[in-house]
Order: sequence, then structure tokens, then C-alpha cells
Amino acid sequence: MVRRGFTLLEIMVAVAITAMIGITIAAAFTSGFRAKELVEAEAEQYRGLRTTLDRMVREIGAAFVSDRYDQRRYRDQNDRPTNFIGTRDKLLFTSMAHQRLYADAKESDQMVVEYGVRASTKKGAKGQQDLMRRENPNLYGEDKMDRGGIEDVLLEDVKRLEFSYWDSDKKDWVNEWDTRKLDRKSILPTRVRITLVRADEGGHEQRYSTETRIMLNTEIPRF
Repeated sequence: MVRRGFTLLEIMVAVAITAMIGITIAAAFTSGFRAKELVEAEAEQYRGLRTTLDRMVREIGAAFVSDRYDQRRYRDQNDRPTNFIGTRDKLLFTSMAHQRLYADAKESDQMVVEYGVRASTKKGAKGQQDLMRRENPNLYGEDKMDRGGIEDVLLEDVKRLEFSYWDSDKKDWVNEWDTRKLDRKSILPTRVRITLVRADEGGHEQRYSTETRIMLNTEIPRF
């Protein structure tokens, strides 16, 4: 009986086929891992976005203005410790949504909050803008509303931040609301619309909007 093995050509063909199968499997795994990383990155992005909007909704919904302050100390209406000052891209207000991190902290549930978009100071993030949040739990300290407190990044890589305020008299959205003005002194908007604009993976701008209802939309009077 004659024993016949594989020829060199047959071996080369078999090796080539095996290599092609290996390359195909490797490409499939690589594509799967990339898809997994993309989905996880998008999920993390939406999770951060949802957490940010939820926090803004809660804090703006608890906004208030009050006439209960020392009017001898705060003689100027513009300097009173509680106000709601909103523009198209910035919001400064007093809220009852402060959360104490320490049980014995000398803080109440009141605070000053400010939202705005500013250039990122993160290394390697040239041209990037971040959503900033400033909080000051000391309403009646030496600082005015637009000063003091601690500022932190609430959400990174934001293109724009937009606010709209519902005017119950006009039955329409307006771009500004300032309780330092006499006609707004005792009134807050009943609703606030919050819109964040970010870029997706393809660089296209995406808008994310939500609304919150302000529970105390009239001034807390002095008794």
C-alpha cells in the first residue's frame, strides 16, 4: 500500500483558509468590542445628562423669594438676599432644595444657586465648555447673591444652555425674568424650561429639554 501525504500546495491552501477564518473571527470580535464601548459611552453620557437635568429640575422647582429679611441691612432692592434672576443662558436664584452633607452642619435647606456655561479649565479640553453650578448655603452672609460659595462642574462638554420662563399673564415663554424689577418683585415664573445642547458622536448638535414647575411662585410675605 502506498502512503500519500499532503502536498505543499494543499498545506498552503489550508493555512490560508485557516488564516482567513481567524482574521474574520478577530474582526468580528473587534467590531463587537467597539460596539460595546460605544453603547457604554452613550449610556454613560445619557446617564450624566439625566442626572444633571433631574438635579436642575429639583432645585429650580424649589425656588423662592421672600420678604423676610432685615430691610435696614438690605435697603436696596437689588441687594436683597433672595431673588430669581434668569436670562437666556444663565440662572441665579434662591432655592429650598439645599441638602446638608453633615448632620451637625450649621446650614438650612435654603441656598443660592447659579447655573451657567463656561470655558473648561480641564487640561487638554481646549475649546470645550462645561455646565457650571455654584452653590452658597449662606444666604444672609457678607457676600451678595452673585458671589461666594463653591463652584463645580455639573456636566462636561456642553455646547449651550438655554432657559425659558413661562409668563402666566402673557401666556407665553419669555427669555428673561428678574425679581429685582418692581413688576416682578413678588412673582416667579410658574414654569421653567431647561434645554441643554450637546454634540453626539458624529459631531451633530442634539437638544435635550425638560420643564419644571415652581411650587412657590409668589413671594413669602413678612408677618
